Amino acid sequence: MEQIFIIILITVVLLAILDIMVGVSNDAVNFLNSAIGSKAASFRTIMIIASCGLLFGAIFSSGMMEIARSGIFVPSMFSFYDLMIIMLTVMIADVILLDLFNYIGFPTSTTVSIIFELLGAATCLAFIKVLNSDQALYTVLDYINTEKASEIVVSIVLSVFLSFIVGSFVQYVTRFIFTFNSEARIKRYGGILGGVAITAISFFILIKGAKNLTFISDNAKDWIAHNQLLLIGINFVFWTIVSQILIILKINILRIIILIGTFALALAFAGNDLVNFIGVPIAALQSYDIFQASGVTDPHTFMMGDLANSDIVAPVYYLIIAGVIMIITLWTSKKAKNVIQTELSLSKQDEGTEKFNPNFLSRAIVRAVILLGNVVDKILPKSFQLRVEKRFEKPQKQKTLQIETTDEEAFDMIRASVNLLVASILISIGTSLKLPLSTTYVTFMVAMGTSFADRAWDRDSAVFRVAGVFNVIGGWFLTGISAFMIAAIISLTMYYGGTVGVIGMIIVLGIILFRSHKSYEDKSKVKEEVLVSFTGEDIDSVQKILAKNKKQIGKALSKIADNFALSVKGIDQENLGFLNENKKKIKKLITSIEDLKINFYRILRNMDQSNINSSKIFVQSFGYIQNIIISINFINTSIHTYIYNNHRQLKPEQIGDLKTINTAYKKMMYYISKRFLEDDLNNLGGIEPLRKDFDEALNIAISNQIARIQCDNISQKSSTLYFTILTEIEYSADRVEKLVRLYKGIDQQIND
Repeated sequence: MEQIFIIILITVVLLAILDIMVGVSNDAVNFLNSAIGSKAASFRTIMIIASCGLLFGAIFSSGMMEIARSGIFVPSMFSFYDLMIIMLTVMIADVILLDLFNYIGFPTSTTVSIIFELLGAATCLAFIKVLNSDQALYTVLDYINTEKASEIVVSIVLSVFLSFIVGSFVQYVTRFIFTFNSEARIKRYGGILGGVAITAISFFILIKGAKNLTFISDNAKDWIAHNQLLLIGINFVFWTIVSQILIILKINILRIIILIGTFALALAFAGNDLVNFIGVPIAALQSYDIFQASGVTDPHTFMMGDLANSDIVAPVYYLIIAGVIMIITLWTSKKAKNVIQTELSLSKQDEGTEKFNPNFLSRAIVRAVILLGNVVDKILPKSFQLRVEKRFEKPQKQKTLQIETTDEEAFDMIRASVNLLVASILISIGTSLKLPLSTTYVTFMVAMGTSFADRAWDRDSAVFRVAGVFNVIGGWFLTGISAFMIAAIISLTMYYGGTVGVIGMIIVLGIILFRSHKSYEDKSKVKEEVLVSFTGEDIDSVQKILAKNKKQIGKALSKIADNFALSVKGIDQENLGFLNENKKKIKKLITSIEDLKINFYRILRNMDQSNINSSKIFVQSFGYIQNIIISINFINTSIHTYIYNNHRQLKPEQIGDLKTINTAYKKMMYYISKRFLEDDLNNLGGIEPLRKDFDEALNIAISNQIARIQCDNISQKSSTLYFTILTEIEYSADRVEKLVRLYKGIDQQIND
């Protein structure tokens, strides 16, 4: 029996390392977003500062480990065997849940998952014990630390709303004081801002966090507790003076605040979230030590009341090792460098590509806010409204092609400072109260609140961003429900399965991890190249924009030809799989074109007037490409609907004509695509015979179909679909021809 516990301990330790790596990849970038989004420093500098915060935060997290030992369940009600099942269940469920949510692309939270996994596993075993002992069902509550568990759940839910409200309020006040033209005001009031920000961060991170440190004496902790106001006052005076001196020396105080805030938020993250990764494995190791020291041989009868002993603390070297693993993951994980886009896209100051589609709820909320705003406008005096509006006026940007690139800052340093200040304080308060607030929840909702207060959500973007917030929040609540159910099922399986059940679940977990890793590698290998947007190097002249635009069109035309070919293959084999795959590819291409349009229109806004006439070609070209893709998408959708409704199969002669058209269309599109990619539109002599072959194949197909309608029993549904395909593919070919003439004309103008 003892061997199975050794296997369980080894498994949970290995899963803890994996959990740290996955957790950092998904969550730790929350404390990087503000610094990266505001371009406060180089990426390397930000990473070094964040790494230091992680290491210090890991040491601060010792007091949080109590959550995993006794924060959710009552250890004295469970035997050693029960607790080992609970601990292994939580780690297995956590990996399965993260893998599942990553696969379907749903946002998740390690804090919520670990809490509800503990709750699900403990509740399941509690029900088993109650039913086996013929106790009343309500006695299940005796097994659960309902007071602490409910306190944790309520604090997490409240943190979602509190973070948004506090972030909005602090950002509104800060922006009203400093405005978007903040340079002059920073010189006057920046010292006070620095004093308030750094004092608040240092108080909640260092002073509040000190009571969780095991190596600080009780006398020192008592002195700190009884002299908090004095420490706050000294800190405020000191940091205000230091901040004002830095401003006089022409050092950007906002940059300093952001870097200190990044350190603080990284520290708060590690101090609060490390329990999610290693709390359960440490509790399992401590449970095993208690059981071994007891001398009892039966793991089913030895109750684990000693695990709730407040004298039990996590060894510091465990925490340091975990901190080092977090730092290594932060620097080496490719995923950690790519997952910041969701929050930045929802909080960026300027409009751009939106990641979420609007829904009924987001539309209703935006409409209600607009109506409320209209009422407020009628109540408030116009003079007051004008004064407020003036405080929120954005500075005019210099018109230059270099400004609007994909590498621009998402928001300014004022907002980045507030993001870090509010988030780090809220998380630190939770840590000091031993409440495992979700770092993801807090940082995300603070960022949403500050962007809302900063008027980043205007009439054009609000409906998308509100929908994005609801999608993310919905994913969090789904995490809790899923975590509870998965943990309950796994614990039930292992409890009744015994050794076989435990080994079986570990094998299942290994298979899931292998398939997940293999799926990720396969996905990386087949990742389709999207159309590349304009960058600063491409847009310093109209000629360079034209050259880049031709390459974009060349790639798009070849992809469109492949899309039509896949549609023909789908109707030939009556295969919905091909058509669904094609639908995804077409959607991806449409999104890519939309991104290019948005990217280009932002450049167009800042173009010099002398270049406006020359830029008309790009607006027309995007319109032509979009028309072509719409036609191909309509063809694919029509075929999909036809087959999905189980209509009559097309005749072999009809399929044969479509294949002939597809061959001619593909040859023509590939030829034109190559000319665009090679920037060789003057050498288009081969297009005329290719277009002639296409028109001939199209005319033959139309004539044959008319003859079949007159002579054969051709259904009205199949005829409608067939002529739809022919009409749309002819329209797309006409658009391609206009596209070629458009670019040949501009090339001739440039050469002349």
